[in-house]
Amino acid sequence: MTHVIQQLTVLGATGSIGVSTLDVVARHPDRYAIFALTANSSWQTLAEQCAVHRPRYAVMANSSQASLLSAELTRLKCDTEVLSGLEALEQVASHDDVDSVMAAIVGAAGLLPTLAAVKAGKKVLLANKEALVMAGGLFTRAVVDSGATLLPIDSEHNAIFQCLPSHFESMQGAGVRKILLTASGGPFRQTPLDALRRVTPDQACAHPNWSMGRKISVDSASMMNKGLELVEACWLFNCSPEKIDIVIHPQSVIHSMVEYLDGSVLAQLGNPDMRTPIAHALAWPERIESGVGSLDIIATARLDFEAPDLDRFPCLRLAIEAAEAGRTAPAILNAANEVAVEAFLDKRIRFDQIPNIIESTLQSIPLTEPVRLDVVQDADRQARALAGKLLKSSELS
Repeated sequence: MTHVIQQLTVLGATGSIGVSTLDVVARHPDRYAIFALTANSSWQTLAEQCAVHRPRYAVMANSSQASLLSAELTRLKCDTEVLSGLEALEQVASHDDVDSVMAAIVGAAGLLPTLAAVKAGKKVLLANKEALVMAGGLFTRAVVDSGATLLPIDSEHNAIFQCLPSHFESMQGAGVRKILLTASGGPFRQTPLDALRRVTPDQACAHPNWSMGRKISVDSASMMNKGLELVEACWLFNCSPEKIDIVIHPQSVIHSMVEYLDGSVLAQLGNPDMRTPIAHALAWPERIESGVGSLDIIATARLDFEAPDLDRFPCLRLAIEAAEAGRTAPAILNAANEVAVEAFLDKRIRFDQIPNIIESTLQSIPLTEPVRLDVVQDADRQARALAGKLLKSSELS
């Protein structure tokens, strides 16, 4: 069977999601071609990817790194055109020749290029949860207005998507009682509470099941990642926070579940490998080989579940409260978290100080209705500035 080759832009190509996407794409040269690849600072890795996938464009965050990339591509005899800056990111996300966009830039930096892809009516594979956390209402309205197709890449949201009916529009209309959002509990699920003040960035990044970038690994260790996913799920599946239960599931075999009014619970299971949701979204509504091995359910042997401890994971509590508060609270939460996590990774604050920075920031900035993108961006800027000031009094000597 022959297929029309889809042209794909990968925003955040050198991160773990981007690398996994290129692995899946390479298995199906009859289906996919790379139109553009982008990176923040890893120009050497991007050069290697360009040499293999030969995209039309490569984009770096700034011009100096773009110059380094351009010189390396010349040496490699690769004729990919190099661009730089936010405008270039938006250009390769919305270009007329692009069919699909993998939105995998980490953090708030991914919002504008992802939104550009949506407004251009693309098939958007959303791995950048911050786009919905910061500007969920604006983002989802843009999807409807443009006719874009939005498919979730986070393993949990992709699992929920797979467990919902194809005609899903609302939980009530589909007979859904609630969503069960699973979480591994990260590396500190059983660590004594008084030991959390002494954990190192390397310990926080040593996730027991998943291979991820350092920022998202810290978010998983604090369970802020699950809180952000709760906000994202509310927008993706048109539901309120109280319709979502977070369930600790240490094995990370069940990626999430959906409970129906008749008592049925549908679960999506698989090995903890991001190539599964990536392949699912790339080929949707079809299925393709992802490179992920079969789940050995016999070897798995047991599946455990427990409720999250909000005393152990105050970041999760703060995220739930922000989801319930709505307005610009999730944008403020996200910005303060990004600042605090960066400081922890730089060993400027302790792990247990991360939620203190976030909570103080949330308590100090008035919430507003995010009626326009500039309102969201202003809340983001205010939160980063205040969190930065709070860090000064928290930094380790």
